Amino acid sequence: MLSQKVSEELREIVGEEDYLSGPEDLMAYSYDAYLPDALPDAVVFPTSTEEVSSVMKVAYREEIPVTPRGAGTNIVGGTLPLRGGIVLCLTKMNRILEVNPEDRYAVVEPGVVNGDLQKEAAKYGLFYPPDPASLNVSTIGGNVAENAGGPRGVKYGVTRDYLLGLTVVLADGRVIHTGGKTTKNVTGYDLTGLFCGSEGTLGIVTSITVKLIAKPEAQKSIQAIFETLDGAGKAVSSIMASGIVPVALELMDSTVMKLIEESHRIGLPIDAEGLLLIQVDGSKDSVEREAQRVAQFCRENGAREIRVSREAKDEEILWFARRTAFGVMARARPNCIVEDVTVPVSKLPAMVREITELAARHRVTVGVLAHAGDGNMHPLILFDKRDREEMERVEKFTEDLFSKAVELGGTLSGEHGIGLAKERFLNMVMTPETREVLRQIKKSLDPKGILNPGKFV
Repeated sequence: MLSQKVSEELREIVGEEDYLSGPEDLMAYSYDAYLPDALPDAVVFPTSTEEVSSVMKVAYREEIPVTPRGAGTNIVGGTLPLRGGIVLCLTKMNRILEVNPEDRYAVVEPGVVNGDLQKEAAKYGLFYPPDPASLNVSTIGGNVAENAGGPRGVKYGVTRDYLLGLTVVLADGRVIHTGGKTTKNVTGYDLTGLFCGSEGTLGIVTSITVKLIAKPEAQKSIQAIFETLDGAGKAVSSIMASGIVPVALELMDSTVMKLIEESHRIGLPIDAEGLLLIQVDGSKDSVEREAQRVAQFCRENGAREIRVSREAKDEEILWFARRTAFGVMARARPNCIVEDVTVPVSKLPAMVREITELAARHRVTVGVLAHAGDGNMHPLILFDKRDREEMERVEKFTEDLFSKAVELGGTLSGEHGIGLAKERFLNMVMTPETREVLRQIKKSLDPKGILNPGKFV
């Protein structure tokens, strides 16, 4: 519990209405999209870098833990206030400060929703590519904290690839600026890259400068239905080996398709094992050529049905299923974990088979979604956490999942981060020496260990 003096100081900094300490308010900020929960002692909503700095100066002086938070879509427990203290919620810092079409950049506050930035950029004929599945909810600050990706990562990369500069408040309240507004910038260490993906453990980002690019002239999506997952996996390998770089190349298995069809009745086949959703973009001529080639690769690998979009409304229909998959799966059982492992693209068919075999071995219901074009797998694990025996099987499945991914040359996370969920598995991919370097970086920027404590460092 915070002292009366500290509570009064925080109220003075952010204002009475932006300081919460009632039990129902604390409960609302005690969880994210992962399983556990932890109560904070207070929640504050700063509206400026200066207010964040002032809050951190108080917290640093009193050695109070601070957990930065955005929209709370984190699915590895990254925004849980494990040691109580202050939840510093940045959702009221939600202004798009500048869009510069001439130099192709935008400056935003961390509470700006990803989808809103994309819509604003489109008004200028520009494009912000990173598109996590939660783009209509998740905030840019959270995307930076996790180095979020999304379906378009195959061609366009992830959040880090579009960061030009940051304003960051350090643990003791000091404010620093990293990077700038130019694409090329090698002045000193890459501090912008360091803070991206640091999950709120090194500093609190209060302003973000992102690179924008020209919006492609045309795009087209192809949906291919496969009798077997193996055929879908081989089609992915064929497409990626051909030299075509699709915007997105998504894979969905029968478990996911059946649940989507039960919810929305949109005509997905419930007897097929796999579905690929591929998008290409560029000039009108190149898009037509690449769409035809992609469709041919799918046919050669056993696709029984292929649909190609003709206009914008066709695109929306084809992508509706993929965008709603997480929500539909979460409704199927009381609990759902969205896992996140990445393997080399050539190992995708093998990893798909491993997931299916592991699910059967551990008697766990698992749907497979994947950003297949970059090897990023999202097994969706359905269960009831009140069933202790089932939870044990889920934990064994998860441990074997990570082991298999690493065995195939992959890693623990492609875009969701480590947070609380995967900390105990880090030794699979990091040597003790590497982890010590992480701890040293953490200690140099947060010597009292107050920023998002209890997470992967």
